[in-house]
Amino acid sequence: MRFNKLDLNLLVALDAMFTLRSVSRAAEQLHMSQSALSSSLARLREYFGDDLLVQVGRQMELTPRAEVLQEAVRDVLVRVNTTITATPHFEPARSDREFRIFVSDFTMSVLVPHLLVLAREQSSSVRFHLLPQTRQPQRTLEHGDADLLVIPHEFCSPEHPTDGLFEEEFCAVVWDQSRYAKQGAISLAEYQAAGHVVMQPPGMDRTFEYTFMENTGIKRRVEVTTFSFLAAPFLVVGTERVATVHRRLAKEVARGLPVAMLDMPLRVTRMAQSMQWHKYRTQDPGLVWLRDLLHQAVARMDAGIEAIDGSNRQK
Repeated sequence: MRFNKLDLNLLVALDAMFTLRSVSRAAEQLHMSQSALSSSLARLREYFGDDLLVQVGRQMELTPRAEVLQEAVRDVLVRVNTTITATPHFEPARSDREFRIFVSDFTMSVLVPHLLVLAREQSSSVRFHLLPQTRQPQRTLEHGDADLLVIPHEFCSPEHPTDGLFEEEFCAVVWDQSRYAKQGAISLAEYQAAGHVVMQPPGMDRTFEYTFMENTGIKRRVEVTTFSFLAAPFLVVGTERVATVHRRLAKEVARGLPVAMLDMPLRVTRMAQSMQWHKYRTQDPGLVWLRDLLHQAVARMDAGIEAIDGSNRQK
């Protein structure tokens, strides 16, 4: 198929070479010979009147013209793929579709288990591929690498639709034998003077909570940095350190860890957790089903937490 004398099949090859910055690896991914892909690159260079990829040292780099083309080519391919693969109906009990969802380990711990139970109750045969978040989550949508992102709303891209899932507040988690636990509270001065366990996401600059502290001028003495939200409460046990943790997650881990949850000594903005999908896939019946299931999972998650809280109050 040609458009304005361009063989559109070449766009698939061009996208692979742009992404991998390598003719040999792109050829392997596309199940082509290296000579065949080199021939495709030569035709693309002739069509665009540009080298597109040039050898710099041991690797290939995109020319300025290629930098401009990269996002446009990916956008075209995502749109075509979305249009072709979309089905008019989605039956979860008969589908073997795999949904790729980018989530933090916080969301994976408190929300995703409820999603999986709901899917099982519908006799769903779909599969879920849970992937860690990246420095630029919106690119995973634009490149077609994710079906759905579950991230704080402030990290969502303005270019794609979003839907709020729930709001989250934070609490201070300490060892239950620490002086803070024994006094039942922690002051702002104590909070700032304490040693802190802080989560630093792999490949990302900062978390919602870290950004809030920095923007409000709160100085913390960071003694331990971890790559996992879930690990932070474990790392305060046996110490006088403090971890600032999502309250839902803190409630989960407090059931099995010797930790205490304390109110924050300052007012921390509640985090709005949202889901986001590519604008071309808003009407995708499978994603419509998945988004609805996530809302149901939130309701089940919070109902479970309320039941636990009620049981604790009765004790």
